[in-house]
Amino acid sequence: MSKRVRETNRRATHEDAPDVEASSGNVFADLGLANPDELLAKSGLAIAIRQLITSQGLTQAHAAERLGTTQPIISDLVRGRLDGFSIERLVRFLNALGQDVQIVVRPKPRSRRRATVRTSVRTAAR
Repeated sequence: MSKRVRETNRRATHEDAPDVEASSGNVFADLGLANPDELLAKSGLAIAIRQLITSQGLTQAHAAERLGTTQPIISDLVRGRLDGFSIERLVRFLNALGQDVQIVVRPKPRSRRRATVRTSVRTAAR
């Protein structure tokens, strides 16, 4: 391949490259969805529930029994379809799976424009 063709290809690659934008740390906010902090918190709790169901060797039917709901509801939960789930309901599910849930309130740093809602999940290995 000639030097001229390589230079042309290199320029085309750079010109065709998509624009990249830094994440805010919340994909739901980046996508412009309503209530992004709540969506991020619910997704973090749902991921923890899914991991607990898996680590405890529960089928969706057995998880539903333990959580006092139905298998289709568990299916929605583990697939990330969280429209019908409140944070309170997800917390109750975590308690039913043997997890303590601690809510911490603290002042936001001055460096950040607005306060946020975040989850931090630690589950013990079984």
